[in-house]
Amino acid sequence: MASSITQRIDAITAIAPDWRRCDPPVPRSVKIELTARCNFACSFCARSARLRDQRDMDRALFERLLLEMRRAGVEEIGLFYLGESFLCSWLEEAIAFAKDECGFPYVFLTTNGSLATPGRLEGCFRAGLDSLKFSFNYADVEQFSAVARVKAGLFRKMIANIVAAHAVRDRVAEETGRRCGLYASYIEYDGEQRARMAESVDAVRPYVDEVYALPLYNQADLVTAEEKALGWQPTAGNRGRVGALREAIPCWSIFTEGHITWDGRLSACCFDHDGRFHMADLTRTPFAEGWNSDRFQSLRRAHLARRLEGTPCATCVVLN
Repeated sequence: MASSITQRIDAITAIAPDWRRCDPPVPRSVKIELTARCNFACSFCARSARLRDQRDMDRALFERLLLEMRRAGVEEIGLFYLGESFLCSWLEEAIAFAKDECGFPYVFLTTNGSLATPGRLEGCFRAGLDSLKFSFNYADVEQFSAVARVKAGLFRKMIANIVAAHAVRDRVAEETGRRCGLYASYIEYDGEQRARMAESVDAVRPYVDEVYALPLYNQADLVTAEEKALGWQPTAGNRGRVGALREAIPCWSIFTEGHITWDGRLSACCFDHDGRFHMADLTRTPFAEGWNSDRFQSLRRAHLARRLEGTPCATCVVLN
């Protein structure tokens, strides 16, 4: 069993031999979107273009899908996808349901941190959250305002919440025996932005268990033009984390991790902002059946053959 967040990431992005087939086993890890909403409008994230509806998941659907996935053999459940899950009023209850009712061994969450106040963090830790990662992608207030495109005060809240999380986590762990891992990731920008980011990351490093870098993703070729205008070069596809980059084709996302949108669509892409990667409607189709639907198998076959013309992945920058 992987012991660190980077080991878990690397295990997913490596695509083990048993998963390199058109009909792979049920994935160990699935991310499910409690809400597609976010309180940031980051320039590097295509979510702000609002290319699909952005609403909250029906709670009954969420609970049915979690029970179904656990019975099918899913081991790790991420309670987020493209939205900010701290906007969901029942996030803490969702964590408790995943742990206590479904028995998921590993429940994880990624957040921008601005709404992860000490009170809400305590509720998540007590509910049994195993991993909390802060997406820390801004070097300072000036960069935050320019990139996240929201009020500068949220930057200070984000920093304060990261600092507070460490003490809250340790106190809850001592009282309950449940200890949540705390992590931070940051985008490895180019040039001057990279140097500015390194200094900021060093300031939060003492308050988390592990920090790692991610490339600037092209997000299915939806934000390339804007980022290039800023002088940054998005990476081709999703090749994992810096230090353990994978080949872009075949893409690990369609073989080893499930992604479910707020309205119950099973997606083949970790950046499905416009719905073109929907492989099955899980409001009508069981998860295991959707995971190996004809549409999904056809896409995997194309990736294995490295022939993506005519597929939903054809416009990805990796082909350009």
